[in-house]
Amino acid sequence: MTQISTVTGPTDSSQLGRVLIHEHVFIAHEEYQQNYRADWVEEVKIAKAVRELQDLKASGIDTILDPTVLGLGRFIHRVRQVAEQVDLRIVPATGLYTYRDLPNPFLFYGPGLPFSTETDPLVDIFVKDLTVGIADTDIKAAFLKCAIAMWGLTEGVERAMRAVGRASVATGAPVTVHTDPELRTGLVAQRVLREEGVDLRRVIIGHSGDSTDLDYLMEIADAGSILGMDRFGNEGAVTFDQRIDTIVRLVERGYSDRIGLSHDNFSYCDFYPEGEPGNKYSPEISFLLVSRQVVPALLERGVTQSQIDQMLIENPRRYFEI
Repeated sequence: MTQISTVTGPTDSSQLGRVLIHEHVFIAHEEYQQNYRADWVEEVKIAKAVRELQDLKASGIDTILDPTVLGLGRFIHRVRQVAEQVDLRIVPATGLYTYRDLPNPFLFYGPGLPFSTETDPLVDIFVKDLTVGIADTDIKAAFLKCAIAMWGLTEGVERAMRAVGRASVATGAPVTVHTDPELRTGLVAQRVLREEGVDLRRVIIGHSGDSTDLDYLMEIADAGSILGMDRFGNEGAVTFDQRIDTIVRLVERGYSDRIGLSHDNFSYCDFYPEGEPGNKYSPEISFLLVSRQVVPALLERGVTQSQIDQMLIENPRRYFEI
């Protein structure tokens, strides 16, 4: 078994239970939120997150992977206040989320840049989060996150992705990638990470559920990666029924051991205007759809309980144990 860091301390991989592979507690960019969001009241937002995660635990989910990293407003001290009040485990990440450019602190600082360094400081930051702790706490990240979306493999995206790959190889931490299935960027991410020496069996290709293209999805899975069927409740690209149908067809082809389930939900996100109670573009999203709707729908379509346990229990556990 493998020791995995959670926000409230390490746990053995055998104790993860049922896992949602991609959920956010808070997406709150501190500089913006502190200066311009009148709807932010710390105690209120923490209490709301506690209630929602307690409900999630009561629905049968034991653990969430929270890929909120630099670029998405990670503030681990606030997440710890939530984690200490719920039974559910929150597994934190490190990495960098950008679709195009790096944040200003890294534009001139690194190998071959005006303030040149021998190694990329991004790698040093990620490794420190994984091995020492995040933000001078004893809370260690357990996995890495990067992104590749509508602009493809820009210079900034590639630098972040290769830094994630190098940190993964240096520490053994697995990786999750935000991708755009319509542009087939999951395959690009696999190529870059493979070039950096990452074992693709330890990579989740996020938002794969936004595609119904079985050839694309099977190509990703055939390389060993887990397909993140992780946007249940988001009707923007693919409907609920289409998402279920895609999983059923993949299971029929023998891919239940390479599927993870989730919503990509949040308790608070400052992407949206003040007063929006949740995701404006996905009003049906919640932390509870997998438990209350997805699992029953899959069972009704002939997916077995054993195969669902693979998706919720065995695959996330193996992701950390390989």
